[in-house]
Amino acid sequence: MIHRPDALKHLAPHWFAIVMSLCGLALAWGRAVPMLGDIAGAGALLLAGAAALVFVALALLSLLRWQHFGDAVAADLAHPVRHAFFATMPVSLILLATCGVELLGASGWLAALWWLGSLGQFGVTLWVLARWLYPDPARRPGWHALTPVLFVPVVGNVLAPLAGDALGAGGWAAAQFGLGLLLWPVLLALLLARIAAQGPWPDRLLPATFITVAPPAVIGSAALQLGAPTVLAWMCWGVALFFLLWSFRIGRRMLAQPFSIGFWSLGFPLSAFAALSLRLAARDGAAQAPAMLALALASLVVLLLAVATWKGWRQGTLLQPEPVAMMAASAGDRPPPSR
Repeated sequence: MIHRPDALKHLAPHWFAIVMSLCGLALAWGRAVPMLGDIAGAGALLLAGAAALVFVALALLSLLRWQHFGDAVAADLAHPVRHAFFATMPVSLILLATCGVELLGASGWLAALWWLGSLGQFGVTLWVLARWLYPDPARRPGWHALTPVLFVPVVGNVLAPLAGDALGAGGWAAAQFGLGLLLWPVLLALLLARIAAQGPWPDRLLPATFITVAPPAVIGSAALQLGAPTVLAWMCWGVALFFLLWSFRIGRRMLAQPFSIGFWSLGFPLSAFAALSLRLAARDGAAQAPAMLALALASLVVLLLAVATWKGWRQGTLLQPEPVAMMAASAGDRPPPSR
């Protein structure tokens, strides 16, 4: 429950990661129908419906936030890290449309929803990357802006083919996929360079480490959707598995922190990995066991996140100001003094 008059001020865009996680899990359960039967399909519909309801609620609350706390929205847009979370909104639209196509079939209103999300995602990608061209070094992002959160606006374009072809936008979906496919290794190289030069991101952002799993997992599924050879999808699966195990290395430090909405960064990547695993299991029976394990893990994590979010919402512990440590840049990120 909202206990303070200014609680809505802190409803930052990364709350839409809940929608992404529910949609991702719905798509994964939809892929489990050949193995689990109609119960998996019913679960997928339930999750997709919950995602749609959460999206509507968050969209209305975000509109109220913009009307009453416009300065907070402006601060998020200018923040070196939080600005990237605005991409969760168009990504959520793409995923909702994809769930609709997978579970209900293509329709005109789903095409409109998909186009809104697809063009919005393309626009957000352009806006995020344009920030690096600021002539003023003080406004230009530095090392502190290079976190896995940037995968959402930059690489989120690879989601387009999952429903684009069925909605009659195969050409644009492939073009947008190409953009995400180009930017993924570039951003990954920059992230590794940041770790080498500055160290990893602050502890508050440790859950975002799991976002590294999402690009290869989604690229593998989208490649299959575009008719790519299965071996390419297996390559993507192997990369996603590596980043999943790599991310688990920070598990103890991550869980030592109080729960925050940032923990929802785990939901969609694990679900995307499960969805790719299930796609491959449909082509190779030997992959069924790891696929079911991935689905169970994603489902358990999303369930625990939902319970923790409900408790935090009722107790009023989620809509709080961001810690100062997350807001501050490291000394190496500050522009050199003027002479």
